[in-house]
Amino acid sequence: PRTPREIRTGVKNKRPLSSKVDGPVLQLHSSARCLREGAEGTLNLPVAWVSPPLTLPCLSPDAQGSVVCPQDQLQQKIMCPGPVTCLTTSPNGLYVLAGIAESIYLWEVSTGNLLVILNRHYQDLSCLKFTGDSSHFLSGGRDCLVLTWSLCSVLQVDPSRIPAPRHVWSQHTLPITDLHCGFGGPLARVATASLDQTGKLWEISSGELLLSVLFDVGIMAVTMDLAEHHVFCGGSDGSIFQVDLCARPTERERSFQPEQDPGKVFRGHRNQVTCLSVSTDGSVLLSGSHDETVRLWDVQSKQCIRTMTLRGGGHLASELWAAFQVMWPGSVAQPGVMGALVLQGSEPSYLDRLEQLHKVMCSTMEKNVLGGQDQLRVRVTELEDQVRNLRKINRDLFDFSTRIITRPAK
Repeated sequence: PRTPREIRTGVKNKRPLSSKVDGPVLQLHSSARCLREGAEGTLNLPVAWVSPPLTLPCLSPDAQGSVVCPQDQLQQKIMCPGPVTCLTTSPNGLYVLAGIAESIYLWEVSTGNLLVILNRHYQDLSCLKFTGDSSHFLSGGRDCLVLTWSLCSVLQVDPSRIPAPRHVWSQHTLPITDLHCGFGGPLARVATASLDQTGKLWEISSGELLLSVLFDVGIMAVTMDLAEHHVFCGGSDGSIFQVDLCARPTERERSFQPEQDPGKVFRGHRNQVTCLSVSTDGSVLLSGSHDETVRLWDVQSKQCIRTMTLRGGGHLASELWAAFQVMWPGSVAQPGVMGALVLQGSEPSYLDRLEQLHKVMCSTMEKNVLGGQDQLRVRVTELEDQVRNLRKINRDLFDFSTRIITRPAK
């Protein structure tokens, strides 16, 4: 079968986009088809979106079967050396990343120039993600590794040296299926999903593992709400699990028990969940599955608000994310979607939680900035004391050995 070996970028103008991707792009609150569906036999192609301005990189095996703007609006056409398995763009719209076999290719959008090729994975790439400030990007592959890269280091590396990742996370034991990068740029937290039935949470700044949750099924998709109070994990059996990050006790390793906490499971899909996205206010969850349906959920009640049946629905990961982020930029659910749903309980709203989290993050960042130098001095002093002690021990051992060796024979 044909495989995508092209990356095209275009800009949105007043004329409608045309689509040949296997499955349409929908406007969620009205179910209107914003991009019309392509002909039979077209491929399921990775798509990445940047906004604003709206730039659309996409893949095509030839001049047909791609999502592009009209021909007079085509800006760049990048030929690839092999099938593209994953694709993403930097939020600032300057760079395009593609996974081709076990290599990461980095292009500049404005010129189409290939800037660097990174070869640190041992098997095919499965997912790529940028941080929100475009300063770092992450790569996950079938070799069970997740690598964190500094974009500045990658671009400024000496041509004679091989670029090295900032962190190598190797705690997963089966292929990586999805990545999600939270808010905060280099201080962000990263959620990873794997076929080893675990979801893990990492910190980019330190590279530490913050949390590991064991499920009873393989995890195919992962995302977090903007406030980072919850992690949502899509399972291979069609279930979606909600993990509370603020719940106590806060062990680093825990097991998710659906029978003990059934109120944390979304049930409705009949096949594996392959993509997830959360609305800005954290009240609505969007999911896509291999059962060829896209479902809209209310997070608090776990009710399915709307179900959309799509041909090729299990391959809509990038399109699903794009539809939620670009076509529904508002921070609250639309009245037409939520009007018939009655919610109970007096828990704080997600906007209140987000405001509280923002205050905590600001105070924590201020403490880190103001107190970082003092902590560094204390650590340096401790290390200097350890070095002095080791030197003294080494000197005593040398003197003792010298006395033994130079002792006159009796």
